[in-house]
This record gives sequence, structure tokens and C-alpha cells, in this order.
Amino acid sequence: MRLGVLDVGSNTVHLLVVDAHPGARPLPAYSHKAELRLAELLDEGGAISEGGVERLVATIREALQVAEDKGVESVLPFATSAIREATNGEDVLRRVAQETDAALQVLSGEDEARLTFLAARRWLGWSAGRLLVLDIGGGSLEIAYGLDEDPDVAVSLPLGAGRLTAGDLPGDPPDAEDVRTLRRRVRAEIAKVVSEFTRYGTPDRVVGTSKTFKQLARIAGAARSAEGLYVQRELTHKKLEEWVPRLAGMPAEERVTLPGVSEGRSRQLLAGALVAEAAMDLFGVETLEVCPWALREGVILRRLDHLP
Repeated sequence: MRLGVLDVGSNTVHLLVVDAHPGARPLPAYSHKAELRLAELLDEGGAISEGGVERLVATIREALQVAEDKGVESVLPFATSAIREATNGEDVLRRVAQETDAALQVLSGEDEARLTFLAARRWLGWSAGRLLVLDIGGGSLEIAYGLDEDPDVAVSLPLGAGRLTAGDLPGDPPDAEDVRTLRRRVRAEIAKVVSEFTRYGTPDRVVGTSKTFKQLARIAGAARSAEGLYVQRELTHKKLEEWVPRLAGMPAEERVTLPGVSEGRSRQLLAGALVAEAAMDLFGVETLEVCPWALREGVILRRLDHLP
């Protein structure tokens, strides 16, 4: 069957179309996405602005038309932290449902972490042993650890690259004191949850998912996306330490010239790097692997698991 997963995230609205059936690897057939950066469209009260809601509705309507054009039998629409934490989130969901017929399922932060972990486990297989999975989104950081397909522990922290950029790094390039302040705050937040994971023992493999880790690995020397999904890509703590101060001194237009960095995410890259560096440092990770599957694939896999 042809499935579509519609991911309304903090950075993008992304429709991924796959051909899939239970017991088989989902095969990507088409990808359609639009950058909205909802995490940056909040007013002072934490609500998504009227203009932001209108853009969201129009973007979802367009994505659903694409899904129809591509012959999708069923669309799985979900939303993450931007709508989950917006003060007018319920109103936004009603508006989307009324104007597009898309009933967005709002995932909790723990749901995000568990579904992303499932995707990483299926990609790497059982031989990977105990996995520690890190995912940096636009609105939140998800961390999960376990030996099975359902992690033993999964948490979500409000440390997404888009959220932190909009709230803590207004300059371009950012002020050095703002960077130091954010670095301290990020490390303090992550440090609060480290013991929940370390009591389960040392992971056999550490995995990073999401666009942030892919871009950081690419600028640190990992293979290009054109070389295929099956090329192993890694990010070392040492390389990341070298890149953080360099990114801090660059304006967004200069970061775009780095390999693999898109214009839409160039401003967020420093905040994402600070979170990645802190997580790797506090969890004692010298090297992590970049996994091409993440939350969207986890949603698809869970749906396939429940088909008769």
C-alpha cells in the first residue's frame, strides 16, 4: 500500500510518501516539504500568530493535494512540539481540521522519543545491542535508551534548535555572551536527566538522528547525501568541539556556504551544535553514528505493525 506521513514540525511541514507493507522495509516514493519554522512564529504570549495559522493551513492543504496526486491511500498526520506547546494549540488543531479535514495527532515528547528509537532500532537491527538515540528537532531534544524496540527510558527536553535560536540567539552572528549563557543553560537542562540513563549501563551504540546531526556530520567531513543511505556517517565529539566556536563567529549567510547546510536551517545550526556538543559531552560519547531513519519512519513502522 502507499502511505503518506504528514509531519507538522517546528521547522517544516513534511509529507513523506512510502510504498510499504507489514514485514518489509518502507520504500520512499516521494517527499514534499515546506519550511514554516513555527517555533519562530509565536507571539509574546506563546501563541501561533494568525498569519502563522493561515500559512500552516495553506501548507497542509497543499501537502494533502500532493498526497492525492501521488496516489496515497492513507495519510498519517501528526504534530510535534510547536503545536503541542503553543498556548492556542487546540484552536489551531480545530482550524486545521475544519479547513483541511486533517485531524492532526499531537505527539507527546515521550512519544516522539519512543517512535524515533523504534526507527533507529529497525534500521540498525538487533546486533546493535543497547542503543542511545539523540534527536534534535526544531522545538525539542529527544533522548531514548534501550535494548528492545521500546526503550527503557525516553525523555524530551525543550532544547530544539529553532526554539533556542529564536529565544536565545537573536544576533547574526550572535553575541558571545548570549552564546555562553545558552551553553550553560543547555548543559544544565541535559545534566538533570543524565542519571536516568546512566543507571542502565553503557550503550553499545550511540545514534544521532534529525537534520541537525546530518548537517553537523557533513561539515565535519561525513559523506554527502548523494553517496546513498547505506554509507556510514559519523560525528566525533572532538570535531564538534572544533566547529562550535567557528559556527558562533559566522553569520547565517556564511554558514550556508558550508557543505550540506541549507539556507532555511543555517541560523539554527549553532544552537543545534551547542545541544549536540553538550549531549555528547555529558553522556560521555566520543563518536555517534548518524541514522537516516527518525520520527517519520517510526510513525510508519508503528502503523504497519498494527495492520492486520
